[in-house]
Amino acid sequence: MSVRDLVQVHVTADLPIRARALPFANRVELRFGKAFPVALLVDEAALARLGAAIESARQELRDADGPAQAQG
Repeated sequence: MSVRDLVQVHVTADLPIRARALPFANRVELRFGKAFPVALLVDEAALARLGAAIESARQELRDADGPAQAQG
């Protein structure tokens, strides 16, 4: 995979994020943005893995910041 094959979405604190369940598809839809929204569709079976990956990366950020920033 090259960089050209990768879609990047920069999620900031003020970017609108909306989540909704799609029970008929057994998925969750996460929408980012308003004017040009991007949607991420996640199968129910993958929700725990996605959450764990995000939490793992969050912990890496805390560890990189050191003990002074770890409280936040």
